[in-house]
Amino acid sequence: SFVYCVRVTLVLEVLWVSVCLVHSDSSVVVQKEAQFGVSYLDTVTSHNQTIYSFNHTVSRNKTEGVRVSVELLSETTKSPILFVIRQKQAVLSFQVPLILRGLYQRKYQYTQVGRTLCQPPTLVASETQFFYVDVSTLSSTSVHYQLRVSRVESFTLQTDKKFSFNATPSQPQFFKYVFPDGVDTVIVKVNSEKNFPCSVMSIQDIQCPVYDLDNNVAFIGMYQTMTKKGAVTVQRKDFPSNSFYVVVVVKTEDEACGGPLKFYPLLPDELLDAGNRSKTLDVVVSPAINSEVYVMGMLFCLGIFLSFYVLTFLVACIENKRMNRKREGFLQPADMSPAETASIIGVRSTNYIIIIIIIIISLSVADNGSTMSSEPVTDSLASAEGTYGYMERSMDTVGRCRQESLSSVEEDDYDTLADIDSDKNIVRTKKYLCVSDLARKDKRVLNKKYQIYFWNISTIAVFYALPVIQLVITYQTVVNVTGNQDICYYNFLCAHPLGALSSFNNILSNLGYVMLGLLFLLIVLQRDILHNRALMRNDITALECGIPKHFGLFYAMGTALMMEGLLSACYHVCPNYTNFQFDTSFMYMIAGLCMLKLYQKRHPDINASAYTAYACLAAVIFFSVLGVVFGKGNTAFWIVFSVIHILATLLLSTQLYYMGRWKLDSGILRRMLYVIYTDCVRQCSGPMYIDRMVLLVMGNIVNWSLAAYGLIKRPNDFASYLLAIAICNLLLYFAFYIIMKLRSGERIRCLALVCILFTAVVWGFALFFFFQGLSTWQKTPAESREHNRDCILLSFFDDHDIWHFLSSIAMFGSFLVLLTMDDDLDTVQRDKIYVF
Repeated sequence: SFVYCVRVTLVLEVLWVSVCLVHSDSSVVVQKEAQFGVSYLDTVTSHNQTIYSFNHTVSRNKTEGVRVSVELLSETTKSPILFVIRQKQAVLSFQVPLILRGLYQRKYQYTQVGRTLCQPPTLVASETQFFYVDVSTLSSTSVHYQLRVSRVESFTLQTDKKFSFNATPSQPQFFKYVFPDGVDTVIVKVNSEKNFPCSVMSIQDIQCPVYDLDNNVAFIGMYQTMTKKGAVTVQRKDFPSNSFYVVVVVKTEDEACGGPLKFYPLLPDELLDAGNRSKTLDVVVSPAINSEVYVMGMLFCLGIFLSFYVLTFLVACIENKRMNRKREGFLQPADMSPAETASIIGVRSTNYIIIIIIIIISLSVADNGSTMSSEPVTDSLASAEGTYGYMERSMDTVGRCRQESLSSVEEDDYDTLADIDSDKNIVRTKKYLCVSDLARKDKRVLNKKYQIYFWNISTIAVFYALPVIQLVITYQTVVNVTGNQDICYYNFLCAHPLGALSSFNNILSNLGYVMLGLLFLLIVLQRDILHNRALMRNDITALECGIPKHFGLFYAMGTALMMEGLLSACYHVCPNYTNFQFDTSFMYMIAGLCMLKLYQKRHPDINASAYTAYACLAAVIFFSVLGVVFGKGNTAFWIVFSVIHILATLLLSTQLYYMGRWKLDSGILRRMLYVIYTDCVRQCSGPMYIDRMVLLVMGNIVNWSLAAYGLIKRPNDFASYLLAIAICNLLLYFAFYIIMKLRSGERIRCLALVCILFTAVVWGFALFFFFQGLSTWQKTPAESREHNRDCILLSFFDDHDIWHFLSSIAMFGSFLVLLTMDDDLDTVQRDKIYVF
């Protein structure tokens, strides 16, 4: 009983204290029954508090939005009004004027606030729910306000039906979407006719509270900034309730979308005028592609590139069968000498049985096919005699084809000293060199030298690719966990997710680089095997005729093409400016290896070693990284890079002109001045090597022009600028090679010519799709999305995917051009093949 008395006493004391507190507080609480769609003009002070009571019917199968709109009517007030909305399962509160912060903690105030209430789900078919709007303030003077609560029309979005609405920073909007039956993935598209003000689109699960203000919209769900366009692909598996909210918020400032950065003095407690930041937007939710489209896209991609393998196998079988038949036919005549037979076999390399598709894939048997004839033996004797004459042509005949600047190389042009056969300095200073002069080193030594290219690039690929793969997996994980869609620059209107990957189609389309790179390796391997067999037979043609065959650089080129596909796929896992170098690093290597291969064809003994070549390529990649990090708007960087670019061009020009017979030491300037004095001032003699001088002058003009362009324009995409330098130099050297080949009296076979034309056409179409520019990390993510476009191929691939398809085929074709362009010299003695 004592305990009972104590408890009663405590309860009475608590009640007495509560009554005293109520009576001591002079504030009055007024509760009003309120109706939807009615505007309530009222006042509030620290002495009175108003509670508005609303009720509405909530159905399980129907969702209605409820929106609370408040406007502050008093012009000045030191104390804001606090609105607290109490619902069944949620509480929402905000003050008026609403204070939102921008960049550098700048504060903007809004006197008009509109908020949509979240709708907690109900378990019964229908029920009546109450919610209350509490209005209070600490202002001692009356503050006037207007309150209106209304129902939101079209709160639930319909599939493929556009809905328009207005939003401001203090009046965000959100709507509900429910997945229909049979639809597992949808694309939410939000569009606006004007760029600014900058907005944020967010996809959030059905829960309370809804984060719909600029300072909290990034807390949950997926979100992205937008100007004119915004698009997010949403999958049913990510939302257990089979529904989600589409939230649109207008930001207080435009810097996040690339707008101008306004300067304001940072004064304490200064409130800035928000201005008119109303924006009209349209939202539409459309079903995404289904699994059948995924399967069709993958089969299409595999089918294109597997067809190259199938056709290669078929052509190889046909050519081998034809070769065996022709060998039997050539052995039948009894009056034909072995020399004539060998001549005829070597002659018929100009057959015209090639069509454009078989051209690309028949190279695996090109060594055999190039010696075959599709005509009867009796019809080939005349052309055999002609070609045999081509094999035995004199240096005088070739000299007449080379015009005056390439006069014939007769016996008098050679130094007759005995050490000409051993001293490379004497050999390389001849006015006109032949391939035999620069193919004196042991073949086994050179093979090992050039095989190092393949092994080094394989090692580089492993050590480069593994960290890249780890990094892009981290990028994708961050995107999936944070929901920040501004990290990666996708074409959001054609980004099809698969598993954890956000844009599977952009990754899949890189398969062509890998598959065609592997096919090129197989073709090179087949040629390598045939050549080694010929050497084992002591075939005089393989030993002493044609361009010396070293396949190490070809193996490196095929490996680089495969790695380009892998690293391009890694880049497209999350494309942005920090990992764009992944997509371009092996592009630099491909361009460098192609130039080295062109140079190696006529200079096998003096081509750069693998260590030197890869060291130079590493320096290029190093500058690429520096350009991405420091190049944007940095004058000092561009000056330093331009100077290094020009100096490197001059050093390389000297190396090529003198074929490596010069030294970079303290006496270089003295020797340069002496050469200028003796050759230009004293006797005004022209350059000794006119052709090389023409090439180097043109190369310097191009490179100096590119350096000036970079210094003046300072392009933001430094990696692409650097790649353009490499490609321009490669094209210039390739054009020079073709021109000099024709001037030397050599021919371009039909096979190589069709490869050149086909590759040029494919490159043209590829570049057209490349320059469509579906996204660009040189701008803000919101500005990049303005370039997004829908898929154009099978509803699965976009323009950039087609660029991947075509560029992989074009690169493969370019490699085939390098592989076959000198097949016409396979039966020409090396002392009759000019160096240029």
